[in-house]
Amino acid sequence: MKQINAAFAAHLSSGVTTICHCWKLTRRDGVSRGFTDHDRDLSFDGVSYMAVSGFTAGMIETSLGLSVDNLEAVGALSDLSISEADLAAGLYDDAEVLIYRVNWQDTDQRVVMRAGNLGEVTRGPSAFRAELRGLAHRLNQPQGRLFQYSCDADLGTPRCGVDLAGTDFVGTDIVAAPITPDIRRRFSAQSLDGFANGWFSRGRLSWQSGVNTGLSMEVKLHTNSAGIVSFELWRDMPADIAAGDSFTVSAGCDKQFSTCSAKFANAVNFRGFHLMPGNDWVQSYPSQGEGNDGGSLR
Repeated sequence: MKQINAAFAAHLSSGVTTICHCWKLTRRDGVSRGFTDHDRDLSFDGVSYMAVSGFTAGMIETSLGLSVDNLEAVGALSDLSISEADLAAGLYDDAEVLIYRVNWQDTDQRVVMRAGNLGEVTRGPSAFRAELRGLAHRLNQPQGRLFQYSCDADLGTPRCGVDLAGTDFVGTDIVAAPITPDIRRRFSAQSLDGFANGWFSRGRLSWQSGVNTGLSMEVKLHTNSAGIVSFELWRDMPADIAAGDSFTVSAGCDKQFSTCSAKFANAVNFRGFHLMPGNDWVQSYPSQGEGNDGGSLR
């Protein structure tokens, strides 16, 4: 049961209320942002709740049991509130969300209505749309190890055991030229021709200079053909990639035993079950054949 102070309870039961909603988002880096559906800014607990952010929320879905409660929020992309660069950098991934019901005439009269995390976020040219998930969504996350063919360890982590700091697995280079029309996702590099084709596919690329400095993105495809090195990222960067931008990129892994053994010499730490029987074996059954004497085998 929610605890409501006596003054707020009296206000709610008065029949004439001055109520609004406030949302507090705490990003992965600890920065908090506040939004309200009131027509002026509010402030409490050291957080300012902006009324001019273009941030609105839809209907809250609540259900009994362990079903996940959902709420959808829509907002304009603005440097004063939530920017496209911050969303692309992943600062709002799984951000903590608190939804308050507040008496805007006296913000000490408030109560927490919902608590949860940001779920799927989609971005458009001028706005974003975010799913707010209740605390029960944590119960839907896989726990422990999975019995699967591929490795379940992230490359470079202690469970993996590969040291990515070595020069064999990390490259540093400068953008030769972006590749049109995908100038935020595809580009050619000046060097790195000493690495085999596909060496950095599924790796991670981090920008060291340029307008995307400090941001990282996974590599979808790395090619080295006839001395021409090019990269394609999984998603567009927030800003255009330009010639002269410097970056570092780490080797990628497809989680297969053959790659772990041949590329990283790390078969002893492989965290998958590459000898497990596949679907063909599981679905197989004895078949009739012929013996050496021409008789049938059953």
